[in-house]
Amino acid sequence: MIAPMKTSDFQFDLPEELIAQYPSENRTASRLLFLEGNSGQRQDLQFTDLLSLLKPDDLLVFNNTKVIPARLFGVKDSGGKVEVLIERVLDETRVLAHIRSSKSPAAGRHLQLEGVLDAEVLGRHDALFELKFHDIHSVIDALDQYGRLPLPPYIEREVDKADLDRYQTVYARNVGAVAAPTAGLHFDEALLNKIREAGIETAELTLHVGAGTFQPVRVDDVRSHQMHKEVIDVSDKVAEQVKATRARGGRVIAVGTTSVRALESASINGEITAYQGETDIFIYPGYQFRSVDAMVTNFHLSESTLLMLVSAFAGKKHILEAYQHAIQQRYRFFSYGDAMFITRNTNEVAG
Repeated sequence: MIAPMKTSDFQFDLPEELIAQYPSENRTASRLLFLEGNSGQRQDLQFTDLLSLLKPDDLLVFNNTKVIPARLFGVKDSGGKVEVLIERVLDETRVLAHIRSSKSPAAGRHLQLEGVLDAEVLGRHDALFELKFHDIHSVIDALDQYGRLPLPPYIEREVDKADLDRYQTVYARNVGAVAAPTAGLHFDEALLNKIREAGIETAELTLHVGAGTFQPVRVDDVRSHQMHKEVIDVSDKVAEQVKATRARGGRVIAVGTTSVRALESASINGEITAYQGETDIFIYPGYQFRSVDAMVTNFHLSESTLLMLVSAFAGKKHILEAYQHAIQQRYRFFSYGDAMFITRNTNEVAG
């Protein structure tokens, strides 16, 4: 019988003041903790030092998803208050959304959102509601006009003007995420240009980050957790770039856990191929990585699926020790916090 992998094994205590409530003054002004996956050795760096960690044969893979202003407030036709967080745009007028209200609205009920939008509840799919917006041409355009940026729940303040810029990557282009791929927030155009000038190849894929990324693991045994589904697009070009990098002995470096999950989803049969569709891949210790050799990532929440992913990558012991070091050194945590550069633990199983 396989022993349970306890969610509590991925617990750490974080002083609240280390949760970054605002971005750093400049995108590249963050700190960078380098963790060597095999040895567990650490080095305290600045994010601009990333360039010195990259090699000419490397491939940097970015997630080019763009965050939509997915939060709407309003009232039900019964008069009760309602908050809507759009999870996925289905077509020009239909979405899947989380709804917060005192009582869940039934199919056929209407929501008046932001004083101008009429959304009809078509039905429910597990935790998500299917809504149809009336009298609009495009949901995306309506959200651009009336929606609010959905900052993560641990950022305990109102959205300000700076967030509209800083909670997007500079290379965001494919609209559809409700949370930013935060490792990418540290890159500015100047750093990207330096990377290109150094001859380091780059690639772009898309994973539309869903609100489920913030959902806690509510089961005691990690393996019982059911991941949320997200839409990904890994093109033929990206698959060929990954294979070519591997063939020349270079490293595939994923910028963010979303890029890791997209690349590994496209490699589920052993070798990477183009993939467009949904993924609910759940990576935890014992997982054998097929396409990713190193990653840039932010610091993740205690007992979260993303902490489990980086633990699978570098080894749980190395990760939790690195996190304790980061806490002692007063690194800033989560979406607007500092970053890590992690190389993969190539031992048999990163436990």
